[in-house]
Amino acid sequence: MTTATTTRAEYCVIACAEAWRGDGEVLASPMGLIPSFGARLAKRTFSPDLLLTDGEAMLVGLDGTAEGWLPYRRHLAMVTGGKRHVMMGASQIDRFGNQNISCIGEWERPARQLLGVRGAPVNTLNNPVSYWVPKHSTRVFVARVDMVSGVGHDRAVAAGPSATRYHRLPRVVSDLGVFDFAGPGHTMRLASVHPGVTVEQVRAATGFELAAADEVPYTREPTAQELRLVREVIDAEGLRDREVRG
Repeated sequence: MTTATTTRAEYCVIACAEAWRGDGEVLASPMGLIPSFGARLAKRTFSPDLLLTDGEAMLVGLDGTAEGWLPYRRHLAMVTGGKRHVMMGASQIDRFGNQNISCIGEWERPARQLLGVRGAPVNTLNNPVSYWVPKHSTRVFVARVDMVSGVGHDRAVAAGPSATRYHRLPRVVSDLGVFDFAGPGHTMRLASVHPGVTVEQVRAATGFELAAADEVPYTREPTAQELRLVREVIDAEGLRDREVRG
């Protein structure tokens, strides 16, 4: 499979799917279109034990058919026991992985009100949390978030063992590349760039110093089977290309 036949959106689906590799039997909770395609691809291929949800109250199969009831109390039990891996969005994220989905600007008089903190603190302190950013820019990847919604590595460490016990931020995926927190002091590191993107482009679109190896690899190629599943089964309507162009 050559890079010419794979779209940027499809590389993003693959990168999101990889977030759940090796997780075993956990609840995959993707928030957003491409993360949801990634979770479904992971379950159909290398992570068959993943549990999928309709986002409300049911566990669902690969075709969306309800397979079981997931009451709120059971959902919370999975969250607090670390048996869930959510992929959230981020209006802002900093080099330690602190995430903001609440407001932009000073707390006393924010310039913009967003979703609100929602479940981000509980998610990040109790189960693995990855992030999806469809438009990588210095407005999202910032030196300091205006408000902490999801807890990053520095704040979790400062809070002590009760905060770090289940705290894990496996990866961040954007339309430019894939990131982890293997940089100095658990800071963000550029793990791969999508084909067609340069390291310099990523650095220019990032509002903080970004750790990276001397040779940054490309995001892995999808297999022929994975491409067929994405194009013919999981997203036959091509909705992925509306979220990520290129």
